[in-house]
Amino acid sequence: MTKISLAAVSSLPPKSYDKGDTENATENLIDELRELQNVLFAQQKYSLLVVLQGMDASGKDGVIKEVFSGVNPMGCRVQGFKKPTEEEMGHDFLWRIHRNIPTKGMIQIFNRSHYEDVVIQKVHKWVDDKTIQQRYEHINAFEKLVQSNNTVILKFYLHVSREEQQERLKERLSDPKKMWKYNPNDLKESERWDEYMDAYEAAFNACSPEIPWHIIPSDKNWYKEYLIAKKIVETLQALDLKYPELPGK
Repeated sequence: MTKISLAAVSSLPPKSYDKGDTENATENLIDELRELQNVLFAQQKYSLLVVLQGMDASGKDGVIKEVFSGVNPMGCRVQGFKKPTEEEMGHDFLWRIHRNIPTKGMIQIFNRSHYEDVVIQKVHKWVDDKTIQQRYEHINAFEKLVQSNNTVILKFYLHVSREEQQERLKERLSDPKKMWKYNPNDLKESERWDEYMDAYEAAFNACSPEIPWHIIPSDKNWYKEYLIAKKIVETLQALDLKYPELPGK
């Protein structure tokens, strides 16, 4: 298995991609996703878990808003994972994750995920290296369990450049529509950029190679949304999705 090196992956789209054409293609994919979700929800055989990870301001919220703009809310849920609550801290680190795994027919989106508990913990050294290694093993076993129950897992890392992240964080200080996102701690955490890159790479290369991470260039939202929509549609198309027939037929 080829090791993931984030420094080797461009955060920009290839020059061959035209913004207008790509946005049109994304709209077509969103329409296709709407139809596929209808069948997924009706059949109740499979479920889809979409994991979104990335540095602050990498655009996780935007992906959820745009890529899933056409789906039926009855068949789609979003769960964010921030600092654990007191109740969550009283359980193992996967407890709050497992209780949000999608039921059959559903699409579940994780805005951040169980990978917070190996990335942030590693960066801040809140737990020792032995515990981190054990958590990698627990994640591998957990994801295999989830996938064995017909839940397809797609893991996306939104790969934004350090320069683009700084521009987006600054916008939160000046754009009235984005000020609500401002958190002074984000700038402080961004100073640990290299440590975060190392921690993400360690997690990517240690966890579930058969459930791979998709590294998504994210400096341009239109390209990021296209790649994610395309992968989700292709994944659902590869499943044996079909509307249930009337009983007795």
